[in-house]
Formats: sequence, C-alpha cells, structure tokens
Amino acid sequence: MSTTAIGNIGSLVTNDPESGEGPLGLIENAAVVVEDDRIAWVGPTAQAPPADTAFDAQGRALIPGFVDSHSHLVFAGDRTAEFNARMSGRSYSAGGIRTTVAATRAASDAELEANLVARHLDEARRQGTTTFETKSGYGLTVADEARALRIAAAHTEEVTYLGAHIVSPDYAEDPAGYVDLVTGEMLAACAPYARWVDVFCEKGAFDGDQARAILTAGAAAGLIPRVHANQLSYGPGVQLAVELGAASADHCTHLTDADVDALAQAADTTVATLLPGAEFSTRAQWPDARRLLDAGATVALSTDCNPGSSYTSSMPFCIALAVRDMGMTPDEAVWAATAGGARALRRTDIGVLAPGARADLALLDAPSHVHLAYRPGVPLVSAVWQRGVRAA
Repeated sequence: MSTTAIGNIGSLVTNDPESGEGPLGLIENAAVVVEDDRIAWVGPTAQAPPADTAFDAQGRALIPGFVDSHSHLVFAGDRTAEFNARMSGRSYSAGGIRTTVAATRAASDAELEANLVARHLDEARRQGTTTFETKSGYGLTVADEARALRIAAAHTEEVTYLGAHIVSPDYAEDPAGYVDLVTGEMLAACAPYARWVDVFCEKGAFDGDQARAILTAGAAAGLIPRVHANQLSYGPGVQLAVELGAASADHCTHLTDADVDALAQAADTTVATLLPGAEFSTRAQWPDARRLLDAGATVALSTDCNPGSSYTSSMPFCIALAVRDMGMTPDEAVWAATAGGARALRRTDIGVLAPGARADLALLDAPSHVHLAYRPGVPLVSAVWQRGVRAA
C-alpha cells in the first residue's frame, strides 16, 4: 500500500461534522492522508502522520469531489439551433428529445462512447466531478436502450434505465403499447446493465398511472426507482416518488405545500435533486431550494447535463446558480453538490472526506469553498484525485 499526504490545506470541507466545524465539518490548516484509493486520516496539518509522498496544497481549499447524480450523457447530435430559437422566444417542451433520439440511433457504438468519455466525462472531471450518474433514454428501442446502458456501465456504477424518457416516435399512436415494451422486453434487456429505473412523469411524457407501472416493474426487476418529477408543471411525480420510496425526485420546480411536506417527511429516503442548469437554459422558473430546506427536505444539486435543456457539465456553475437564484447559502450548495448527491445515489463512501471513504478530492485555486459561488464562471478546480489517483 502507498500513502500520500496532502498538507497545508487552508480550508478542508469533510462533510463530516465529527471531524470539524458545522455541517461541512470544516477544518482549517488541515491535511488529508490517502492510502491507495481510500481516505486514511484527516485533521490538522501539524498532526498528520507520515506518508510515502507529500503534496503541498499551498493554503488552498480542498473539498470532496462533486457527485453529479443526474445526467444524460449517452447521446449523439447537436441541438444548437433549438437552443438558439428558444433564447429568441420559443418555450421549451419535451418534443426536442426526438431530435436526439434520431441522431443517437444513427450513431455507432464508438461514436457514442467517444462523446461520453472524451468529451463529457473528461470535461466534468476537470471541473471536479468524480462520481456521475447517467441514463439511457435517447434510443427508445430495445437494442438502442440496452447498448446505451452497456456503454455507460463501462464507465460508472451509477447507470439508470430511462426507456420512459418520452413515448418512442415508433409508438406515437400507441402509448400503452410502448409502456408494455418498457416494462417487458426492453426492461429485460436493460436491467442487467443498470442500477436504477427512472421515468419522466410529466405532461407530454408519462402520466401518473403509466409512471407507477414502469417504476413498479423496474423495482420487481431489482432496479431502484428515481423520478423526473414536477419539472414543467404541477403533477403526481413527487408524491409517486415518495410513495414508492424512490431515491430521488429530480427537478422539483413546481411543488405544492403537500409535495414539500412529503419530501420533508421522506428526507431520509427520497432526496429532492434540483437541476438549475435546466432552468437557466430554458428561462424557466427556478426551483425554490430555500422552501425545501426550511421544511427539512434533503436537497442535492446536479447538472442534468443533456443536449437539449441543460448542456452543462459544470457543478461549480450549478452551485453559483443555486446560491444566486434558488436561496441556498454557499455552504448548503456545496453540501448539496457533494454529500447531497451521494445521498441521492444512496452512497456513503463518496461526497465525504472521512477515514474509509473513497479518496475523491478537488483542490480549489481559492482559500475557501465559498469562492465557488463568489467567483462564478472562473475555473477554480486546480487538481482532482479520483480513487486516490491524480486525475486532473
């Protein structure tokens, strides 16, 4: 085993209140010792045990690697024209997904994998993301959904079956038939590659009854539910997520008081994952993070990186949006982008820097994590370790 000591850390975010101050477990003038792919020790630099190698943080801040718990990265094509038109006055609807479906079906496996890895994963890693979830949903045939998940599973443990993104254009006149496919032959082909099952529960996609059938079938196949809920309008998505014990209800833009209460009551089970990149890119209403936090809900932040409604892989950008426009404090936003994302993936080994946790770290070219919101748009991540290995 080899050990590395990262010392002279100006401010260390551990997300472990037992290690430091407040919910972020802050330690000033800190050090972290990494043993192989795990955290072995955290504490004051002056008390750090000896290690095989040393890295001088030069007074900069160190945080857990970001956990991006909601993305759509297996796709082909470009929707620049759609974005340009929308920014010129056209409102967003789910119809644009069909453009990406056509391009994705036409792409080769090699093209899809190159787009996933060489572009989006490397881009996200340079910005401090060390864990990501990604979904299918741009194939909408048995073969195309299965290959998307197979490609994704080669690069992350957090793979989500989203055959229920929209009703396939092939079944435009037979939505019930498509639900049968999603819960039958397609599920059987996709389940071996996935950990999660998801559904876009929304007008223009799948209603509450259809979503329930899809999530229930997925759970029976051993997949854990998560839900695209209440993004474009008020609807049953949040209540369904809580009822079925989903790991997360994602978007949560249009919430009734009953929805907020349900998420608060289910705070230990169902995370409210907010995706401000989608609101930024569609000029839509911002989710009210303050309302959720004050009610006691658990909140995560994620990018929703996708080619249509949120084409960003930057977790720092989403942190800045959440602080500026969603009522979060910088501390809350950083926690939501790290520990909150881990909660949404039901993981205890990431999003935290404590002995035994995975050694995923991001060094900021700044003295404090607050600079992620204080200096929006500035590339502050100067070094990244993933599973204990310097990755960027």
